[in-house]
Amino acid sequence: MAWSSSAQAQAPSEQLCEGAAAVVAARQGMETPLTAVAEAFEELARGMVADSGELRLAPFSDTCALVSVLFSSLGMAFRFAEIEYVTKVNDLIGAGKSYRTLSDILDKDIQNDCVKKQGSHSRNLRRVRLGLGLIKALFEQFLATEGSLYAAATTAYGQVCAPFHSWAIRKAVGAGMYALPTREQLIVRLNETDFSVQKEMRRYIDASSPIIEYIDNLFLSRNISLDW
Repeated sequence: MAWSSSAQAQAPSEQLCEGAAAVVAARQGMETPLTAVAEAFEELARGMVADSGELRLAPFSDTCALVSVLFSSLGMAFRFAEIEYVTKVNDLIGAGKSYRTLSDILDKDIQNDCVKKQGSHSRNLRRVRLGLGLIKALFEQFLATEGSLYAAATTAYGQVCAPFHSWAIRKAVGAGMYALPTREQLIVRLNETDFSVQKEMRRYIDASSPIIEYIDNLFLSRNISLDW
């Protein structure tokens, strides 16, 4: 199945840097956006195993670029997350020209004492990881209940991002949640069916989980907490 016209129209290619936009464009016409993301993360996980547990920055960043299409399918309600996410992915794509692995950028920032500094590669990696986790939690909530997308998204946001956002941001996000599409509208935007969307969401959950865990362990193994 090709990507639906609505998904293509909403893909934030104008925000993506040239490299990220090329990754997204390369997948169009080949499969649904959800399938593309799930397959890309499965490939990434296999590559990590082949590289003896190391995660290379360039393929990681390219894979993460695809997730921007999932954010855009949620409409204006998740626009805040989409804009921040795309900006951080663009930075990591650029960093991939100088650094081979995720470990390399973190170790360099530790050396320069700038891990948590605004604009550092390590901080941007942390924000991208939160974006991946937000989509994962949203899918988990979507599959766990037959309730509204609003309920699923509100719970996911509360679990993953709200602890790191100010009261003003949380309030704005809460108001924006009312602009979310319905469950049925989201399925149409993703060019899936009731059956296929469940299958592909589970694929993303399963494939992204070891990647998310790996990133968390990169920080924790260097005595860097995750409360930021």
